Amino acid sequence: CFILLERHGNREILLKRRAEILHALCSSGSGEHLEGVVDMLLAQGELGWEDYQNVLVPGRALYSNARQLLDLVYTKGADSCGLFFSAVKQYVQQRQESGSSLEQKKQVLTKELPVQIMTHSYQQYKTYWGLLCLTFCLLYPSFPLEFVKYQKKLRISVSAQSRFLSTYGGTSHMPLDDIYTEVQLELPNNSAEIYKSMGFEDIVGPVGTVNEDADTVLVSGEAGSGKSTWLQKLHLLWAQGSTLQDFLLLFPFSCRRLNSEHKDLSVQELLFQHCCWPDREQEEIFQFILDHPHLVLFTFDGLDELKQSFVDEHRICCPNQRAPVHVLLFNLIQGSLMKGVRKVVTSRPEAVAPALKKHLHKEVHLKGFSPSGIDCFVRKHHSDPNEAAMVLESLQANTALLGLCHSPVLCWIVSQCHKELLGCGEGSPQTVTDVYLMILQHFFQRHSTFKLSIGVSWLQQNLGTVLHLGQLAFEGISNFSYIFSVADLEIYGVTESDICMGFLIQSKNMSPAHSKYYEFLHVTMQCFFAAIYVILSSNTGRSAIPKLFELQDMKKNSAGCACFGACLHSSNTQKILEEHSTTAETPNLQITATFVSGLLSQRYQKLWLHCSSSVLVGKKARQAARCLSKGMQQHFRSIPQPVQGEKKSMHAMPEFVWLIKCIYEMQESRIAKDAMSKLEVDHLKLTYCNIGPVECTALAYVLKHLKYPVGLQLDNNSVGDVGVEQLLPCMQICNSL
Repeated sequence: CFILLERHGNREILLKRRAEILHALCSSGSGEHLEGVVDMLLAQGELGWEDYQNVLVPGRALYSNARQLLDLVYTKGADSCGLFFSAVKQYVQQRQESGSSLEQKKQVLTKELPVQIMTHSYQQYKTYWGLLCLTFCLLYPSFPLEFVKYQKKLRISVSAQSRFLSTYGGTSHMPLDDIYTEVQLELPNNSAEIYKSMGFEDIVGPVGTVNEDADTVLVSGEAGSGKSTWLQKLHLLWAQGSTLQDFLLLFPFSCRRLNSEHKDLSVQELLFQHCCWPDREQEEIFQFILDHPHLVLFTFDGLDELKQSFVDEHRICCPNQRAPVHVLLFNLIQGSLMKGVRKVVTSRPEAVAPALKKHLHKEVHLKGFSPSGIDCFVRKHHSDPNEAAMVLESLQANTALLGLCHSPVLCWIVSQCHKELLGCGEGSPQTVTDVYLMILQHFFQRHSTFKLSIGVSWLQQNLGTVLHLGQLAFEGISNFSYIFSVADLEIYGVTESDICMGFLIQSKNMSPAHSKYYEFLHVTMQCFFAAIYVILSSNTGRSAIPKLFELQDMKKNSAGCACFGACLHSSNTQKILEEHSTTAETPNLQITATFVSGLLSQRYQKLWLHCSSSVLVGKKARQAARCLSKGMQQHFRSIPQPVQGEKKSMHAMPEFVWLIKCIYEMQESRIAKDAMSKLEVDHLKLTYCNIGPVECTALAYVLKHLKYPVGLQLDNNSVGDVGVEQLLPCMQICNSL
């Protein structure tokens, strides 16, 4: 009945079938069905905590509580009715899955308990949860009976949050299982045979362990490499009972959301307020967690997005002591708090300081898609096999674009823009900037309600939206903000029509109980809009671009986002920058600078016509070119003199690779020639620089202009076959590879 209703999902059917729905929810005499559906609606954000308390009133008749829920859903409108039916369907499916695996779970449990006890318990309890409750009571005498109910509620909550793809705008209703594609996981300094088959169990297992006493596993990867989606898949598999079942409880945290928590919290408050609130016996459940830490898993997504950099100073050992959230997080990671609880943390590599690495149980590198992964993702994204085949054929014909697609976020953009891609012929995208401009144009054309006027470009037609979103993105990065309230949007002139373009999505990391919050569909999209604002806005100072490219000096001075402070004429912004100084923001500034380089390319000069002063844009382009040349010279001057009898070598830092990527984005061979004419070494070491196929394309573009042959060392990177192919243009200048 519920599955049939879900297909229609409107208010009229809710009224017509009200009696049947009430009977299905309440006829068992237990509030279990009603509570399960309400838990799902709460986890999905359709109900706020106040709604939850108004529906499930202790002591009130079960049918009255159910009627209150139906009245509330009906009042909220047709969309809420549809979500209600969807939650019921999901609950029914989970009950069916639980029932189908009951016999299997009984056999597993029988191996661990006396046969006579299991036989008696199976007759007494007709559900898996009954068996689980009795088993826990036997294994753990201190185990509270309310724990089973809480674990069930937590699983439902985690499942509801993970069932649909949460990254990339416009895909919120795409089941994760339908689109998820395996990514490459690497253990540092290990052979390919070990890490190719790494699964979720291996992440917390013994493989690759470097510190037996530590509890934290770090999964690091570049922006857009698929960290959040990978972690979401881990959550879903745990909630479904498919993996990591040694952990009875899993508490997922978003560092982006934790940034918005300004109160001091204890560990108990952090767990229950930010993940799942126990209905009863909170103290007993938390004590069980303290007594059995090895049965608990914490995950923290996006450590690099935390406002504060990791420090190993303020130690806290008492789980009941209140402290700022970032202090709690740092003590959890280093093991001062909740020792024995396994923690899985995702981050970009630049945010992982040596002070953090000494507290790691192991580190795993996430490297995006393999070539077969690209093929799999594209075929999953396109339901039409012929369409998928055409997209893959286009990628194979453009190896530079194929290299870009090793990044899942870029592969998603290319798949979204398949019509534009198939229609551009020889002018298909070559750089990351090309790809993001393609998705920008795609979104505007898809949501536009009017035809372009003759002689007016698509950018000029949507200039207001671009500037509104650009300033929001720009100010957000400068203030370490990735989640925006409605008031923030109003300050920067972002309208409802701007939101409808699809670049902003409603944040799932914030409770919608009081107001809506928004975020860009990906952090790289926020960087892209910030870069456009730097170019088009006349409000940025003369030093904006030079400061943006002085990141290596900024990192040494721990000046955080001071480079953006040069663009703003607000003392309040400067104050914020001083209060929240962090090197974790450097990657986002580097991404922004890379986009600035690409957007200032000669290829796009016509794009800015009628959108900004050509004189101003030209001046900014010359500034960027000078900054890139200056940055390269600084690296060259740091090369030590060779020991007598040895060849002169240069060990490049990641910033060197970033500058080369900026030069490639500009597509200015003159800058590449000028930079390489001053590099005189016999051996160029680029080890541990996070080099993949994308970076290989940029390296070949620049290194082919070297005056003298070099030996090129690329050990401990992720070059791959596609990367080697991208290096072919510079092979004639390489003595060895």
